[in-house]
Amino acid sequence: MKEPAGGLLVIISGPSGVGKDTIIEALRRVHPGADYHYVVTCTTRGRRPGEGEGRDYHFLSQPEFADLRDRGELLEWAEVHGNWYGTPRQQVRAALAAGRDAILKIDVQGAAAIKAAVPQALLIFLVPPTLEDLFGRLRSRATETADELEVRQRNAAIELARQDDYDYVVVNETGQVEATARRIDEIIAAERARNVDRRILL
Repeated sequence: MKEPAGGLLVIISGPSGVGKDTIIEALRRVHPGADYHYVVTCTTRGRRPGEGEGRDYHFLSQPEFADLRDRGELLEWAEVHGNWYGTPRQQVRAALAAGRDAILKIDVQGAAAIKAAVPQALLIFLVPPTLEDLFGRLRSRATETADELEVRQRNAAIELARQDDYDYVVVNETGQVEATARRIDEIIAAERARNVDRRILL
């Protein structure tokens, strides 16, 4: 039987500090095969220590980002915590055309925009064990000013109220990164096998 064309468009989302980057890295280890493509987001925020261009994000100036957006090169875009983030359309299209599942790590606003544009998208929401645990993670990483931290904490509480908008909610338990990644991998595999209609081409 011929394999259906396309791939899954998978959104991994959650509030700031929940560990999206860490889980994505663990997912790469749990599922090292070439059938996943991890889409690299564009952003106008500054690069943090240890981050690499083209690996963690595509770091753009405000004019560069605006040019991509105005030319329709972004699948979605949103202003988050005072910076712009967007998903490169061509990168997603190429992955799906090759039959690979496109994995997008985006915020709650971006996830809502993707779901509106692509109803077949699979939305997975990462949550912390507790709100206090999340705030502790935000403080411990020490990458924001006091004002930025306050904004992220306030937004996190609002974003956590949106989890009913997602297909799956996965708790990122402290110290259980590999288990969380395996749970996400299992969800993607189950949806790929069970719901052929989720496989799309853009």
